[in-house]
Amino acid sequence: MVDHRELHDPNQEYTMRDLSAETMGIANSRGEARDVEITDVQTTMVDGNYPWILVRVYTDAGVAGTGEAYWGGGDAGIVERMAPFLIGENPLDIDRLYEHLVQKMSGEGSIAGKVISAISGIEIALHDVAGKLLDVPAYQLVGGKYRDEVRIYCDCHAGDESEPESNAKEAERVVEELGYDAIKFDLDVPSGHEKDHANRHLRGPEVDHKVDIVKEVCETVGAAADVAFDCHWSFTAGSAKRLGEALEEYDVWWLEDPVPPENHDVQKEVTQSTSTPIAVGENVYRKFGQRTLLEPQGVDIIAPDLPRVGGMRETRKVADIADMYYIPVAMHNVSSPIGTMASAQVAAAIPNSLAVEFHSYQLGWWEDLVEEDDLIEGGRMEIPEEPGLGLTLDMDAVEEHMVAGEELFDEADA
Repeated sequence: MVDHRELHDPNQEYTMRDLSAETMGIANSRGEARDVEITDVQTTMVDGNYPWILVRVYTDAGVAGTGEAYWGGGDAGIVERMAPFLIGENPLDIDRLYEHLVQKMSGEGSIAGKVISAISGIEIALHDVAGKLLDVPAYQLVGGKYRDEVRIYCDCHAGDESEPESNAKEAERVVEELGYDAIKFDLDVPSGHEKDHANRHLRGPEVDHKVDIVKEVCETVGAAADVAFDCHWSFTAGSAKRLGEALEEYDVWWLEDPVPPENHDVQKEVTQSTSTPIAVGENVYRKFGQRTLLEPQGVDIIAPDLPRVGGMRETRKVADIADMYYIPVAMHNVSSPIGTMASAQVAAAIPNSLAVEFHSYQLGWWEDLVEEDDLIEGGRMEIPEEPGLGLTLDMDAVEEHMVAGEELFDEADA
């Protein structure tokens, strides 16, 4: 046993009361640092290859955070509708504020759709604010880091997407010139053999045409890149099964959204009918919707869209459910640098991340929206160590590319 009297220095003037006071002083200063209120929420919409709805949350600490809501008319108005529910609240209480908004917006349909996408934009901005206030990167707020950089897959578009050779040529260019080792092409393209576009049925020649595209692209890039193919919910269950079976001999990374998104029982049948990996999830909202795909193992790969599904913490929760069934996560993403970095921050923090999509490789000014450079290099996005998302909006670029009729953030009045 240690005799504490032997440790006492008679020349030391500290007393227990002094030490308590000192400790309390530290605690109080920490408490004050976290005593912050939201003062304003603003939006503006940028005219990218999609309309990007940027969200700014301001605080009385002089710290502002930026988020992004999934594109779609009305989202900005929904964000503004929710602003009064946030002003005066502590931005560090992310989970509580998220549930608060879901409850307050229940009458507008807060289980899915534009309301959840709008809440997603606010939730991302709250992570940016919280990271800055606590001086930690956003990935630290969702569990810490598994990887320093995240694999990015490039959504590609050829000049004539109906021609197998055109797709193959673009695949070769993107891999060799741009450095991506993960790419995706569309399969819901005209074949010239359609008899009825409305019935979703694929005739034999149509299946053969899609197989030709897959064969040409996969054989062109070989082992240099993983290749996925997107169907955009276009086919009947039977057609999707036949297509999946016809592609089994090719090295397809995944076949995405082959059937309409509503009926998850059918989705499970399609997935389990073929060894071709099936990816689904961008049209499903929150952990509750994703659960009905994951628990019955109705997908091989889950593909949530972070600025749409519910935000950063909700995506982390989806990934946790997926991990229970050993299902990897490939995040759908059509965002500006803000939503893309939010997706990458979460992808860095989950064990089962495959990749994050990049949909703007043909848009020359995508990166101009932020002050940081070289966000994607060699098909990878490095995760910054700066607080929050680690990005700073270039307001001049935002203003230059705003949708007509939009107004720039009013930083002075916030």
